[in-house]
Amino acid sequence: MAVTVRYGLVGTGMMGVEHLNNLAVTPGAVVTALADPVPRSLGWARDALGERADQATVFADSAAMARSGLVDAVIVASPNNTHRQVLEPLFDAGLPILCEKPMATTLADARWVADRAARSDSPFWTAMEYRYMPPAAQFIAEVHAGRIGALRMLSIREHRFPFLKKVGDWNRFSANTGGTMVEKCCHFFDLMRFITGSEAVRVYCSGAMDVNHVDERYDGRTPDIIDNSYTTVEFANGVRAMLDLCMFADGVENQEEIMAVGDKARLDVLIPEGALVFSPRVGFRNPKQVERRTVDVDPTALNAGSHHGSTFYQHQRFIAAVRGEGAVEVNARDGLMAVAIGTAAEISAREKRVVEMSELDL
Repeated sequence: MAVTVRYGLVGTGMMGVEHLNNLAVTPGAVVTALADPVPRSLGWARDALGERADQATVFADSAAMARSGLVDAVIVASPNNTHRQVLEPLFDAGLPILCEKPMATTLADARWVADRAARSDSPFWTAMEYRYMPPAAQFIAEVHAGRIGALRMLSIREHRFPFLKKVGDWNRFSANTGGTMVEKCCHFFDLMRFITGSEAVRVYCSGAMDVNHVDERYDGRTPDIIDNSYTTVEFANGVRAMLDLCMFADGVENQEEIMAVGDKARLDVLIPEGALVFSPRVGFRNPKQVERRTVDVDPTALNAGSHHGSTFYQHQRFIAAVRGEGAVEVNARDGLMAVAIGTAAEISAREKRVVEMSELDL
């Protein structure tokens, strides 16, 4: 039988509940502690836990949870701008941590988290679950195996729905989120780094808030989050990558489309369709030799969340790291670098210029 791991959850909103649903189908995981200042959010957590809700003690904050001795690992799913405050007592207690993306909303806080994580003997995992969508994971494995030859170009498209309503509408303002290019797009900048195996050297982003939230007001304030953008990232190994983001394209068939082009072939992955499309070079006017197949996803993983099964697979790897049976696969430096590229993109969009990563003093 799997060794039991007692989990605490800080932040019991939408993503926190997704974590609870995935822990419910993770062997050996038991939720023993919750923390959230909003009673309604705690109610969502209790509903998700069902009969298991009585096993979970509610704490005022992460510090009280850390002192309790009731947890072996903690998931941080509180609003982005609270992460540093939430993480500090967890680091002090030496607890394993799974921290939701973005790791922080500012470079200063992200550097602080990365430094504390580097000095900790316990696992720190940045929750970049998009790596673990089974179709995306297969796509990445084939690119890394050289199926397309030498990777030269990488393109990621996410056309999706607007930001959802959150408690206190915190996600309507860049001061709380780091901006769309940090909050939402850190996933994709992480994928770019992971797929290319290189670091970004310069970023250009053209983006704006053109459609979503323009008529909304919160205590007289107007939201300031980008809802569409094109971002080009140049990497140190010569690979160029592009992100095409649109957050008012609710009706598209596939929310994510990723294309890698090498000197021998192109490989596409379409999500949620799950299709992998391999298109080798054939020469001018020669017959195409396109191969198309579908990557299946375990229904249990699909039903446990809204990220195409990725949160489930991420949890299986994280709990292995907590038990000492596996390595941390997405560390705090990965989280820092994703925030850094997103920050560069936000600066670029605002100032309408190319941003050199060297400007960020990483």
